[in-house]
Amino acid sequence: MRFTKMHGCANDYVYIDCFENTVDDRSALAIKISDRHTGVGSDGLILIDPSDRADCFMDMYNWDGSRSEMCGNGIRCVGKYLYDHGHVKSPIVTIDTLAGIKTLKLHIENGVCVGATVDMGAPILTPADIPTTLGDGSLALDCPLEVCGTTYRVSCVSMGNPHAVVVVDDPENFPVHEVGAAIEKHPAFPRKTNVAFIARTAPNKFRIRTWERGAGETMACGTNNCGAVVAATLLGLCDGVGEMHTNGGVLNIEWDRQNDRVLMTGPAVEVFSGEFNM
Repeated sequence: MRFTKMHGCANDYVYIDCFENTVDDRSALAIKISDRHTGVGSDGLILIDPSDRADCFMDMYNWDGSRSEMCGNGIRCVGKYLYDHGHVKSPIVTIDTLAGIKTLKLHIENGVCVGATVDMGAPILTPADIPTTLGDGSLALDCPLEVCGTTYRVSCVSMGNPHAVVVVDDPENFPVHEVGAAIEKHPAFPRKTNVAFIARTAPNKFRIRTWERGAGETMACGTNNCGAVVAATLLGLCDGVGEMHTNGGVLNIEWDRQNDRVLMTGPAVEVFSGEFNM
């Protein structure tokens, strides 16, 4: 089976063109192909399916086989694949996901897509819809949550998938793996959660480390960065704009509060293509 490996800010996935291929057990394939020792190696698997209401449907699985609603870094790479491989000719692309249809404006240089700005839609702030049991019913902002013997202040947002945002002093030395894993599986999050650990380094500039639900710490997570900027705005740490310095590169996020849309801009890079022995 032909595959293409791509990444956005080093958040890497294996992509399969299902306009041309059929995959039955997608969860099992995600586990097998993502293995960094015996497979291609990736944070997960993304399948590019035909859609009757958009240019394609993005079906995303983490390396542990769990299915996820959305992937901000992954969707930019799907847009790149569609354009570079001739599925679309326009730099404006629509991609259907389990979190709804997203519109991308592709950045084209010398006939090749190098990145995209994605309209990620409106953030979901109602606790029951995130979902989380934290908050007052209308908002889950700066809520106390005890894990690993310490009480942390957590703010919750959904970008189609759940995110918990924690402001910390020193992300580089923070125990992301221990605390991230504990928050991900805390009973306050019925469908588990992604976790962002952020620190403001300058006005509208942040250092962020991401613990992804079903994947552990990753180099970057687009939806996680979007949720982090929304939470930081509500906490008064920025004015709706965030230059986000992830482990793998920089993402630029803007929450247009007048129209209630979150825009994410970042790179999309093809690493290599090959054939995987099923």
